[in-house]
Amino acid sequence: MLRLNTIGKHETVLARLNRALQKHWMLYALLIPGLLFIFVFCYMPMYGVTYAFREYSVVSGAGKWIGLEVFKKMFASSSFTRAFKNNIIISILKVICGFPVPIILSLMINELRTKTASRFIQTAIILPNFISWFIISGLLFAIFNLTSGAIPSLIRFFNPESLVVNVLSDKSTIRSVVILSYIWQSAGMGTIVYLAAITGINQDLYEAAIIDGAGRWQQMWHITLASIRSTIIIMFIFRIGNIMSAGFNQIYALSNSLVVSKIDIIDTYVYRIGLEQAKFSEATAAGLFKSVIGFLLVLMTNALAKRIDTDSGIM
Repeated sequence: MLRLNTIGKHETVLARLNRALQKHWMLYALLIPGLLFIFVFCYMPMYGVTYAFREYSVVSGAGKWIGLEVFKKMFASSSFTRAFKNNIIISILKVICGFPVPIILSLMINELRTKTASRFIQTAIILPNFISWFIISGLLFAIFNLTSGAIPSLIRFFNPESLVVNVLSDKSTIRSVVILSYIWQSAGMGTIVYLAAITGINQDLYEAAIIDGAGRWQQMWHITLASIRSTIIIMFIFRIGNIMSAGFNQIYALSNSLVVSKIDIIDTYVYRIGLEQAKFSEATAAGLFKSVIGFLLVLMTNALAKRIDTDSGIM
């Protein structure tokens, strides 16, 4: 009897799916390019994960299985250790310094009463998100150039005796440049996400708070922030999941031989040993290690979010 009920439910699901396909076939047809893209570029390359456990050669292809030998060799490499250390440091700094900025900006913009000013600020902060990191790096090199850069020229104008340092070629300052430029480039998109969440808050809550005598700060803290808490948690989970991705484009664009020891990350390590040195097994192992760590961090952060707020989380 249970089997017949299961078959009946299965047929009902198939019948509903068939009717939906017949009724909305044009809408489903629009999914085909996206599904093909995901299949070709996300699922088909998964076979390449096996290269991390095989002796791969460009000439002979995938060779014999060697187990975890590639990983042992990778963990013993000083280059990987340096890249992993830099990856963690830069990613944590980006989370600590960069994650609160969009929240603060969205709260400040929400408090503006002039729509013109609000729209102008939103446009101004979102524009850097559409600028390539290679263009941004060119602008930074032009601004901080010791001979003709705006910042060094301004410093020498006010203090001719001062020693001007190129922050893009100094090991002690390059990480600060990476973090600050990341915040400038990425804060706009997060701000728009939080503003969208804020617009969905019931305005009756603010009116009731005003009647009860709540000030602007109290409304922001107890209504606005409390209402977008789930959005903040979800964004935090996504950010932690990408903590192993410290930003290949940014690091590659800002790297030079003088500072590479301070900003070399796993992505640039994979690029270097994979495409430049043709060590595909080592590159695959490093990429797989990064993906597994990111996946585990997502699960841990999501579980923690569920403990804090049962309505939050992505699973």
